[in-house]
Amino acid sequence: MPTNDDGVLAAAGTSKGASSSGDGARARRVALPAILAATSALALAIPAWVVTHPPAIRVAPRLHVKLPPRRIVPPAELPPVEPVRLIDLSPDDARAFNADVPFSTAPNPPARPFHFAGGPDDLARATDCLAAGVLYEAGDDAQGERAVAQVVLNRLRHPAFPKTVCGVVFEGQDRSTGCQFTFSCDGALTRWKPGEAAWKRARGVAAMALSGSVYKPVGYATHYHTDWVVPYWQASLDKIAAVHSHLFFRWSGWWGTPPAFNRRWTGGEPVIAQLAPVSDAHKTGAALAEAKAALAEAAVASPSGGALVPVTGTGDSFLVALPRTMLAEDFPQVAAKACGDRPVCKFSGWADAANVPAALPLGTAQVASMSFSYLRDRAAGIEKSLWNCQQFARAEKSQCMKQQVLMTAVPASVASPPAPADDHAVAELSGVRRKGDPAPAASPTARPPAKP
Repeated sequence: MPTNDDGVLAAAGTSKGASSSGDGARARRVALPAILAATSALALAIPAWVVTHPPAIRVAPRLHVKLPPRRIVPPAELPPVEPVRLIDLSPDDARAFNADVPFSTAPNPPARPFHFAGGPDDLARATDCLAAGVLYEAGDDAQGERAVAQVVLNRLRHPAFPKTVCGVVFEGQDRSTGCQFTFSCDGALTRWKPGEAAWKRARGVAAMALSGSVYKPVGYATHYHTDWVVPYWQASLDKIAAVHSHLFFRWSGWWGTPPAFNRRWTGGEPVIAQLAPVSDAHKTGAALAEAKAALAEAAVASPSGGALVPVTGTGDSFLVALPRTMLAEDFPQVAAKACGDRPVCKFSGWADAANVPAALPLGTAQVASMSFSYLRDRAAGIEKSLWNCQQFARAEKSQCMKQQVLMTAVPASVASPPAPADDHAVAELSGVRRKGDPAPAASPTARPPAKP
């Protein structure tokens, strides 16, 4: 071993390093069993905790009433349209149940564009029926409204539903239960009236749908419901789409495929009286329907006092008592409907049923009390409506009837008193011929005057 100081120090350092290395090895030998023991404990504790604390698993609620068995209707049998009847479930239970219903994996092709083929009156009524349906069913939400509009038009094309827009939307409206769209029979139309902006937007969505716009996500869906209810009919349909809180379905089998949607609009959009407060088209139509019903009732009660039937002896004239609730602006439409396709027609109406004559010709007093007159002569190019402006004020005087002046006849036996004398009056000159007077007849005995 070296004797200098450096050598001593070096030897001492070498001895110290060897001692430190040995201590580290001993520490590792002591720590390794502890680490292995901790790892073993965790390997046992974690599975035990998982077993004793399982994650929450959502289980579909047990229904109080079982759904009917699933049945696919064959093409030879028309599928029944079941009314809206709901399973008795809380909203949360219904959402859980609906979430477990899988979406169909079959193709979901978009529907063909629909183009309304009716006239202006039918189009106006169809537009407002569809607007009411989408607004009251989906709320003021453009996407939801488009989805509902597509379902309505899909139904119109399907053999199981009515063939008019209003007929589809208000199917079953006369029943408190069983209507196809709940707003039409649950009193929603009387509880809430849409604002002008929302109604305008809904009419815009309806107009687009009737002009060929297609909402592709719902395909050929014919049914839908919100996710917080479960209808009985859900068991026989395929779930194909979800739009916000609404779930959309189509029939299973052939009746849910594009070839089944082979029907067309048949014409004659009905008048929906419930829409009169929000729809001018249905307000006018309702007035016409009311008038027709009132006149038909009058015809049964008093054939001569308000019957909407041709006058005896001619099929071209009508003498009618006008319903008191009808607006004067609606008289021409009632008259035109009464005349139908007749090329020549005369419609005369009285506001007071007591003044309606029993037959033609009309007397002076009957003409004077007449409230409305309609004349049509297509060969002469005449179609004119006139009002009694003393009863119904009109902005245009040309629409007013000429007033009849009633003259009272004086009995011949009553002599007229002589006119009072007038000292300043010029005496009538005899023998003076005035312009326009006939020449006097020559007297056979008269001689021509002598020449001067």
